[in-house]
Amino acid sequence: MTSELLSLSFNPAGIELDRRQGLSRQLYQALRRRVLDGRLASGTRLPASRDLAAALAISRNSVVRAYDQLYAEGFIEGRVGDGTYVAQLPPNALPAKKVSTKVSTGLSTGLPTALSTNWLDLPVVSSSKVIHSSGLERVEQNHLPRPPSSPPRAFRVGVPAFDLFPFEVWAKLNAAFWRKPDLQQLCYGDPAGDERLRGMIAAYLRSSRGMQCTAEQIVITSGAQQGISLCAQLLVEPGDGVAIENPGYRAAGHAFAVAGARLHGVAVDSEGINCGDLAQLSDCRLTYVTPSHQYPTGVVMSLARRLELLAWAERTQGWIVEDDYDGEYRYSGAPLAPLAALDRQGRVLYVGTFGKVAFPALRLGYLVLPMGLVDAFSRRRAVDVRHSEVSTQAVMAEFMASGHFQRHIRRMRRAALSRRNALLGGWPLDMPGVGPLPTVAAGLHMTVPVDSVAREQELIEWARGVDVEINGLSSYWLPDSTTPIDQRAGLVLGFAAVPEREIEAALERLRTVWRAR
Repeated sequence: MTSELLSLSFNPAGIELDRRQGLSRQLYQALRRRVLDGRLASGTRLPASRDLAAALAISRNSVVRAYDQLYAEGFIEGRVGDGTYVAQLPPNALPAKKVSTKVSTGLSTGLPTALSTNWLDLPVVSSSKVIHSSGLERVEQNHLPRPPSSPPRAFRVGVPAFDLFPFEVWAKLNAAFWRKPDLQQLCYGDPAGDERLRGMIAAYLRSSRGMQCTAEQIVITSGAQQGISLCAQLLVEPGDGVAIENPGYRAAGHAFAVAGARLHGVAVDSEGINCGDLAQLSDCRLTYVTPSHQYPTGVVMSLARRLELLAWAERTQGWIVEDDYDGEYRYSGAPLAPLAALDRQGRVLYVGTFGKVAFPALRLGYLVLPMGLVDAFSRRRAVDVRHSEVSTQAVMAEFMASGHFQRHIRRMRRAALSRRNALLGGWPLDMPGVGPLPTVAAGLHMTVPVDSVAREQELIEWARGVDVEINGLSSYWLPDSTTPIDQRAGLVLGFAAVPEREIEAALERLRTVWRAR
């Protein structure tokens, strides 16, 4: 590419950076915007880091950090001996430039009628109808199993290193709140949640995840599961098709099924959910995904697949429910930008939780919604719980405002990395029927392939006998999956729940019992 063509395609002079803020983050965001809106086309050669730093009068390290994040997210690629180029992205996957604002009424967006219902004027249903309702029958078939009641142990899935939580700091903040509470806060609150907490969450997501969201878009929930359930209640009509990853988070599928959805399991490959299969579902206008760290396979959705999924939502006027349950945990570079940060049409509903960075019993999560959905979600939530417990929200807001939250996340990320390394370093190798260890670049768990479900169940049963907890990958598939049964087998292991010494002891017991059989 000639220097004249390069100057037309990429003009560093058009990038304005605020010297008072992080320069690498600003440069990363500026370059990402130019790729997404077409100003930087696929195949465009980017300047060397030294040249771009000189053109912008910033340090080369700032450019290198921005390029590293763009590499990690798939926006740019290096060619050996030839420099850095904008990656080849699907030609029809880039979102349209103009942001749609038509999300105010059911008629303008094709929203389900549930969103326009007056939730305080619902008709009374007779007890005889309730007893025989199809809703109760759906609950019988789709409910959550009881969580383990025992203390955390290796290798429980979905549990962070909450033994490291700063409980003394939390206790002081909690005591300060109750020492002299604001009496107004002790009345009924906003069903969308504490205003200050919503503002702190929005600021955190803007700085750490690249999401251009405001406090007004956030609804506080009692954990991520309630956020998913609200999406099911308000975006799904009985009989609608809903696409979920297969294998995937079965509790999300239960929420949509209880709302009356017809579940379509869509295969997951090395790049994430298969958008080609998704496009074949004519009755589907909603899909649930875990792109930052697919649950349970651990796959990170590629940029091309993310853009393809957003294009599907725009084309079908569908919705994407993005569950970013453990997106804070990435062990090489900064966390990847979520789908919601790429969404320019208001089609993504982002589900976040504090349970994976604090502790599960906190039951504090949030939704980031397109503005046109916030009021309906707030009113619907008020029917169930009115609003979340006041002091927990207020204490978390102060925890974040005082800088404790960011320090704690950094500590949790270091601990999870160390515990991951302990599991990988001590895993019993050359076990018959057990595949190779995966690369674990993100999240709080890993999945090891096994050659048959029978072998999977044997290994799990023997592990249970020595007090080691392992989930079977086969349990994450929908019952009507067409994938051959033995291709669904694997071992799902959480590595963050307990310290390294307990991990090492559990691995020693596993080696002993597995090799004795």
